[in-house]
Amino acid sequence: MAKSKDEGAAQSPEEFAREELRRHREAAGLTQEALGERIFVSGSYVGQMECGTRRLRPELAVLIDKELGTGDYFTRLSKAFKRRCEDYFAEAAELERVAMAIYEYASTLVPGLLQTADYARSLMWGGNPTALVEYIDGLVDFRLSRARLLDDPATPEMWVVLHEAVLRTAVGGPGVMAAQLRHISAFVRGHRITVQVVPFAAGAQGALGSLVSIMQFVDAPDVVYTEGPRVGQLLDYPALVRQHWKLYDLARAAALSPEASLALIESVAEEYAKCAQT
Repeated sequence: MAKSKDEGAAQSPEEFAREELRRHREAAGLTQEALGERIFVSGSYVGQMECGTRRLRPELAVLIDKELGTGDYFTRLSKAFKRRCEDYFAEAAELERVAMAIYEYASTLVPGLLQTADYARSLMWGGNPTALVEYIDGLVDFRLSRARLLDDPATPEMWVVLHEAVLRTAVGGPGVMAAQLRHISAFVRGHRITVQVVPFAAGAQGALGSLVSIMQFVDAPDVVYTEGPRVGQLLDYPALVRQHWKLYDLARAAALSPEASLALIESVAEEYAKCAQT
């Protein structure tokens, strides 16, 4: 029988670090709120580090070592983390679940939270042409499970900036694209999300990269997730987060208004629908 998380040795440096953080904090007689005050974060942020939804950042580890009298113990642990792409995305998916607001930019593909099953499946097959059907189905199911965040009528708030290339890249063919763009349109018309499109005519303006997601939280600092082919990265250093916000604001400034963007999305959807019928 598989061991529970509380049984046996920790399975990764991250798990070990969060268990040790909780153990040393409690041994010092500090609540999460009390430790948070001493290292200049909220008690909830400390709780997120202890449950694994926030990583132990090196600059915080230095402060924790000072407050708990642990030498350079947590500093060394924070430097031991070697994450694979999947680990970064797993943490990003957890953060999505607790985010108050999500601001996304996509240059070529529809962001995962907005993908239909057929669109997602076409993407998966494109990147894994020899994979087993069961493997692809599992990837699609996971992506759709993430999208259930939007079943809540209000939280998280979501603002999406799409480059026009996202609309024109015919993933899965005209029928799949028509349904995908109508899916996005339905979210917009239902006042669930805000979408803007950066037109080709904008040129270099509004170019952030392949995919950028900025997440905001009620009682914790913003986090940026960036993604490219087979690689992803979480960024929570304040200077980098500010730089991504500046780029995101530039993209919004270069984009069409939400009303004009919706009109373009629905127009392109109709073009695909007509192609699918011929």
